[in-house]
Amino acid sequence: MPELTRRRALGAAAVLAAAAGTQTVAAARAADTGHHGGPEAFDEVYRGRRITGRAADGGGHHHEHGAGYAVFIDGVELHVMQNADGSWISVVSHYDPVPTPRAAARAAVVELQGAPLVPLGMPMPMPQQ
Repeated sequence: MPELTRRRALGAAAVLAAAAGTQTVAAARAADTGHHGGPEAFDEVYRGRRITGRAADGGGHHHEHGAGYAVFIDGVELHVMQNADGSWISVVSHYDPVPTPRAAARAAVVELQGAPLVPLGMPMPMPQQ
């Protein structure tokens, strides 16, 4: 039997941490999956903001990128997209994939830091001078 070295102990710890992370992501996805295999609908107040998510009721963009799912923050649509690996990103937190649309909405609320979500396609207001 090989002797336990620091290198082997660290390697085993890294493998265990990676496996635990994979199980956590899989559990989060399973918890937020609806009975039709898509993400579960949600409606909650998170950090003082109303976040909702539900199957999209038709229309172009959602079926192209959001897997037929719509997410809203305080009634304003947050554009989300499902990646090939099943993770989700939003227009607000594009470089931080999360396991579910609910997690994407929560990440956007954190990133917005209280600022309102501006719908895509609307011009940004210019600061007063």
